[in-house]
Amino acid sequence: MPSPQSQPNPNIQATVNVDSLAGQVAIGNQIQQTQQVQPAAAISEADRAVIHQLLATLRGDVAVAAPAEQQQAALERLEELETAIAEETPDITTMAYVRQWFVKNLPTFSGAVTSVIVHPIVGKIVEAAGEMASSEFRRQFHKP
Repeated sequence: MPSPQSQPNPNIQATVNVDSLAGQVAIGNQIQQTQQVQPAAAISEADRAVIHQLLATLRGDVAVAAPAEQQQAALERLEELETAIAEETPDITTMAYVRQWFVKNLPTFSGAVTSVIVHPIVGKIVEAAGEMASSEFRRQFHKP
C-alpha cells in the first residue's frame, strides 16, 4: 500500500491569469518540467555595420533635406538613436523618444527613423539583450 505522502491529492485547484503569465505553469502532483532555451543569436560586426550605414544614410538625408533650423537637433537625435541601439542592453525608451521626436518635429523623416528602429538586425540586437528588453521593444514598436 502506498504511503499517504505519495498518493495524489484529488483536490488540487488553481487559478492562472494568462494576461500576466510570463513563463511555464505546472499544477498537479509529481510534475516534471524541462525547458530548452536557445542562446540568443550573436551580433556580428557586419550586423552593426549595417545599422551604422543605415543611420549614416539617414544623417545625410537629414543634412540635405531637413529645414536648417531643425537639422542640428535632428542629427543629435540620430546620434542618440545610434547610441541607444549600440548599448549592451539597448535603450528602448530613447529609441521611442527619438521616433516620437521625428513624428512631432520632422514627420517626413519619421518613416525612415521607424524603419531603422524596426529593422530585423535591431530586433536581433534587442533579442540578444534578453526577454525584458524584447518585451519592452514589442510593446513600444509592434502595437496592433
